[in-house]
Amino acid sequence: MCKKKVAILTEQVEREFLPFVRKPGRYIGGEINQIKKDLLQCELTIALCFPDIYEVGMSHTGLAIIYDCLNNIDGVAVERVFAPWLDAEKVLREKKIPLFSLESKVSLKSFDIVGFSLTSELCYTNVLNMLDLGGIKIRSRDRGEDEPLIIAGGGMSNCCEPIAEFIDLFLLGDGEEAVVRLAELIRAEKKSGATKNEILSSIVNKFDWAYVPAFHTGQRLRNAVVEDFDNAPVPLAPIVPFVQAVHERVSIEIMRGCPGRCRFCQASFCRRPIRYRSVERIIDIAKTCYHSTGYDTVSLLSLSSADYPNLEELVAGLHAYFHDKHVGLSLPSLRVDRQLKLLPRLLTSVRKGGLTIAVEAASEKLRQIINKPLKDEDLFAATEAAYRAGWQRLKLYFVVGLPGETEDDIRRIVDLSFKLAKLRKKVDGKTGQINAAVSWFVPKPHTPFGWLGQKPKSYFEQAKKLIIEEKTKLRVKFLQFKFHHINRSVLESAIGRGDRRLCDVIEAAWRAGAKFDLWDECFDYELWHRAFEKSGIDVEAAAQKQFDPEETLPWEHLGGPDKKYLLSHLGNANDISHIS
Repeated sequence: MCKKKVAILTEQVEREFLPFVRKPGRYIGGEINQIKKDLLQCELTIALCFPDIYEVGMSHTGLAIIYDCLNNIDGVAVERVFAPWLDAEKVLREKKIPLFSLESKVSLKSFDIVGFSLTSELCYTNVLNMLDLGGIKIRSRDRGEDEPLIIAGGGMSNCCEPIAEFIDLFLLGDGEEAVVRLAELIRAEKKSGATKNEILSSIVNKFDWAYVPAFHTGQRLRNAVVEDFDNAPVPLAPIVPFVQAVHERVSIEIMRGCPGRCRFCQASFCRRPIRYRSVERIIDIAKTCYHSTGYDTVSLLSLSSADYPNLEELVAGLHAYFHDKHVGLSLPSLRVDRQLKLLPRLLTSVRKGGLTIAVEAASEKLRQIINKPLKDEDLFAATEAAYRAGWQRLKLYFVVGLPGETEDDIRRIVDLSFKLAKLRKKVDGKTGQINAAVSWFVPKPHTPFGWLGQKPKSYFEQAKKLIIEEKTKLRVKFLQFKFHHINRSVLESAIGRGDRRLCDVIEAAWRAGAKFDLWDECFDYELWHRAFEKSGIDVEAAAQKQFDPEETLPWEHLGGPDKKYLLSHLGNANDISHIS
């Protein structure tokens, strides 16, 4: 890699950019706890990019952890870059200002490494847009020695073939330790005068969690795993955003992995093994982060917090320290068949706004098919306990289009929600407020349901109509339904299980104007439909594609569980669905 010319754009940004954007706080940097090093004095410089706006990226725990891990290495500097919103992009392009980092206002192209966090199939056009705004060629094969090494990590790395031609290297699995080893190797190779291809070759030879699409010869890769999770690095002085972020709180991951195996959930199958942080360590982190930020909420994060073995001791310890400081506790991802029933005793410090329960399916049989063995009696008992503990509103999550689903299962979503609202009458004579979010089943790679096709759009449209009809019959205001965008779910299925041919589709969609596809005001399905058509692919047929158990899957080499294990899960689900 050749030595970079560092283009510092501070003056231009302050004079020609910031006065012309609606939310300059997104782009100025300088927040409390920001880490800023002298890039000219560092041996390796990294731009850590998040393909969404500042408010979303600053709420992403993974980004904060990687930022902290890499900046703790002497001689390595890491700065943040977020996707500019539409108004800001217009100014950048009109005034020919390259996309820049927050800390030093340095152009993206000036960094040795540009790293992306891939959180969704629908962030890919933003990745291309950020590269382009930074003056970096979007295809790996077109980039020269003077352009940065482009690296990506996050959940989508385990099914990354659709963007394989844009990224030089994917990091599979846990990032905390892997990024440090990667940075150290790249720094040493760079110092020795190695070319980018020589560096990538060294990485492939050394790490079985590093996927370099250009060099791949068919071997099966593994996810990087942090074995000692209790002592895994955590930012103890998180950056406090200038612009209100989606989540402004002390966020602590209390466990990684999930003992539940919902057959549609990619995270529960890919993020293994299950690891826990000790109560003492979590409380120490919470105290330190609170004093370095002043946040008034501590959020305990995991895929299933109810499965944390010492939850009662943890909540009691946090309550003992924080209750007189007016700091609330947020406990998402509670399973209703366990600790949730202990709410009155346990969670006196939890804020009582709304409680979220991922029911997923309205019938017990359908829950068995998806391997979420939740019984209605436990759901009712837990909901009643929540009302008695002071909650007044519930948010329920349902998935429609699951294997084995019947029309009765769809109608039952409304009936179950209605009954859960009425349960509050037993507590205080009032009716609970229910907000139900309905999403459409998207078969995911590395899950037992990854072989199955998605239901047609017409099925989802009919299901939505059924739910609205059932709700209208009840004539009640305390029951509200919100539906995920059907076309977006179709696209998630088509892209998520796609192969490298989709690189052309994604580029065509981006060139046609697709960006911020996760935002309703920007998402344009027709752009995507035409982009698929241009490549000779029917987007809806791709979403509904069923894979044969014997065929090689586009994601099979990219970490994840053993194929036979997943197929045995699928067989068990089929056995249940055929029971009358």
